Amino acid sequence: MPATFGLAVENFTSAQKTPQIDELLTTARRAEQLGFSSLWAWDHLFLGSRQPFPQLEVLTTLAVLASHTSTIELGTGVLVLPIRDPALLAKTAATIQSISNGRLRLGVAAGWYEREFDATGTPFKGRGRIFERNLDICMNLWTQDDVTGTWDDLSFRRVKMLPLPQPRPQVLIGGYVDRVLKRVATLGDGWLTYFYTADAFTESWSKIRRYAEEAGRDPDQLHSLNQLPICIGSSREQAQAQTGPWLASYFDTPEWSNATPESAICGTPEDCAEQIAAHLDAGVQEICLVPHAYDPEQVERFAAEVRPLLGSLVGAS
Repeated sequence: MPATFGLAVENFTSAQKTPQIDELLTTARRAEQLGFSSLWAWDHLFLGSRQPFPQLEVLTTLAVLASHTSTIELGTGVLVLPIRDPALLAKTAATIQSISNGRLRLGVAAGWYEREFDATGTPFKGRGRIFERNLDICMNLWTQDDVTGTWDDLSFRRVKMLPLPQPRPQVLIGGYVDRVLKRVATLGDGWLTYFYTADAFTESWSKIRRYAEEAGRDPDQLHSLNQLPICIGSSREQAQAQTGPWLASYFDTPEWSNATPESAICGTPEDCAEQIAAHLDAGVQEICLVPHAYDPEQVERFAAEVRPLLGSLVGAS
């Protein structure tokens, strides 16, 4: 299946900046015009203390973007599911799905920043179990006319959360370790990963497909998305030197994962097309590009100079 391309939006910045909704709206409108298939916003309630990262709340941001676009899909990349009240999240997501005419997609993960868990009264050590509980509640509220059941201290008695989202939001599960990959294979609609090289993607995607088969699911029905930085420049060396410090100032890559800034797509348009093709050959179905410094010129150059080189590998927007 031909691949599609999404674009990350800057609702999350370094300490030296503040997110600007007008800039996000400009990016969203232009991405839609250029044929990008999706927009992806980041999620944290807060992050950092000595150098805190300013950010706009992800679902509110997507609701605003929905009202200023008409066809492009809107995703969370990724939402920290355990710290969200599941009933409130289900209702908010269903509302965005309604006002966007079915364009919401939810990337969700168990989270890693312990201070968010402390501030929301969520047990950090139990986040995996709470992730699964919250996802189960959301799925029920999105798909059942009448929900009755008890999940821990959360009780639902003939709850009718209407209107039901049509369709329910796609759920892509993010994470790295094997127990999370098993969740992808058994609980979600696919995998959203972050800064993975083509080889690292292949290794984990093979595990997901195997886990799905073992659980009786068709692995061909699962969707894969990789968030990748891109810097188009005069050479690969120049682009790597340019984007390396920026990536270090904006993004963490856990040492215990295969995520790495070395996954960045860098170089001339021809270099970038060759590197992207390697990801598509590895089975990545959708790439969310994180343009260097969120520079609009990078977005324009990708659309005009890189994407045409990929030919039949790229699907229609």
